[in-house]
Amino acid sequence: MTTRSATASREGDPFSGDSRPPEIPVAEAAGLAAEHVLERLGSAAAGLTTEEAGRRLSLVGPNAVRTHRAQPLRILVLQLRSPVLILLAVTATISFFLGQRTDTVVIGVILVASIGLGFVNEYRAERATDALHSQVTHRTVVMRAGRPVEVDVTTLVPGDVVRLGLGEVVPADLRLLSTVGLECDESVLTGESLPADKAVAAVAPGSGLGDLTSCAFMGTIVQAGSGTGVVVATGADAEFGRIAVGLGERQPETDFQAGLRRFSVLLLQVAVALTSLILVANLVLNRPLIESLLFSLAIAVGITPQLLPAVVSTGLAAGSRQLAKRKVLVKRLVCIEASATWTSWSPTRRAR
Repeated sequence: MTTRSATASREGDPFSGDSRPPEIPVAEAAGLAAEHVLERLGSAAAGLTTEEAGRRLSLVGPNAVRTHRAQPLRILVLQLRSPVLILLAVTATISFFLGQRTDTVVIGVILVASIGLGFVNEYRAERATDALHSQVTHRTVVMRAGRPVEVDVTTLVPGDVVRLGLGEVVPADLRLLSTVGLECDESVLTGESLPADKAVAAVAPGSGLGDLTSCAFMGTIVQAGSGTGVVVATGADAEFGRIAVGLGERQPETDFQAGLRRFSVLLLQVAVALTSLILVANLVLNRPLIESLLFSLAIAVGITPQLLPAVVSTGLAAGSRQLAKRKVLVKRLVCIEASATWTSWSPTRRAR
């Protein structure tokens, strides 16, 4: 009899087998009764067993948005995307075909030095960030077969029953099972400055994110009370995780980068205009076509600021060293200019 019951339980468990388990969207879970959510997740108020939690973890992966690792190739590509460096690379190529080997070598050395300086500083910062990430751990209390156990938040899986206490960060998207005066600060998701009251009762279908009072979301903070909830989504499947993944797809362009890009475009426009004007003038004066073309290209090479990338990289690297002495870690050198702007506006000014 016991064997049949255990077999039936495994057959009814949506997480049995080796395929990825079905997910319950948090909006759908908020509109279901707590008992129904537990049933669909193959869990109970006493939580999962250690073996079952381990099996589910191997299927769904860790409860993390992304794993932080230093990626040398990505850092190198970011250095090569500088419009000034691209302009200088074109200049070096033109110099090479014009037979100006000395200029080509000088510009090439400047390019390599600028790229190398930026790469070394940013890769060193990434390695330091890796070390910091490895030292920081977040733990939470879950129920394991009816017993409270403290685990790392990255090991949480759908179906885990989590305890929430005052001041804790919600480790995953939860469907609440019990609450005692529970309030959560959800400003990171909804922008609301006041904490949201939480309750166990299901909400109406189609409710917005800010109205899902029967759920607690990853990344929000418990401002008052306590409660328990069952995990319905982890990692990038959680609401906070989706936002984090979307923001991490492309790093925004800083004002400093935008200024360099506009300056590079301006230089390119001036070079094209001067080259075309000088070429046309020489042809009108019946000068040889090849000599006129070479002279125009030489003018274009001459107006290109070959030392600009080296000066910029050296200045930013010096700024990163100064910040490092004050225990500030700079992951991207181009952000230093923005931080200097923030510092210049930091003193409080009276409104007039």
